Amino acid sequence: MKFLVDAQLPPALARAITGEGHDAIHVCDIELTSASDHAVWEEATRLEAVIVTKDEDFVTISRSRGGDSTPAVVWLRAGNCSKKALLEGFLPILPTVVHMLAAGERFIEVR
Repeated sequence: MKFLVDAQLPPALARAITGEGHDAIHVCDIELTSASDHAVWEEATRLEAVIVTKDEDFVTISRSRGGDSTPAVVWLRAGNCSKKALLEGFLPILPTVVHMLAAGERFIEVR
């Protein structure tokens, strides 16, 4: 499964997801750190990647575009926390997230 990690999240998250056996890149890896949400959305569409974000705007974009052809969105609602806490909170549930995405879920909210 492919993941595109948005700018509000650390590049270490993309590296950790890769370490779990998935294809993941951070927007900084493809020079989209300062890109608009719509540009990130279009790149995720092109890559056929799931967007991992803390940005609620992607939820709005997802709902407005709808359909199965749009990128899935994993919305992390962890608030401000350390990189370590983020990784310790997300990596254990990554298999469940992947299972849900594989089953066709297009939007997953992680609290």
